[in-house]
Amino acid sequence: MKTKTHQATSKRLKVTKTGKVVKRYAGQDHFNSRDTGKITRKKRTDKSLSESYTKTVKTLIANG
Repeated sequence: MKTKTHQATSKRLKVTKTGKVVKRYAGQDHFNSRDTGKITRKKRTDKSLSESYTKTVKTLIANG
């Protein structure tokens, strides 16, 4: 039986060309005016996932 792509994971995470797993920084939707400038700048960039989660995520979105 074929393995199926986990849709929730594939929509939230992306595997780069070099094999890193990247996700969007959390908490960007609303209430951002209270954040400091440091946090606002931090939210603009994507966050790289740790190496321990990378193998698990790649198996979940292997077909996607």
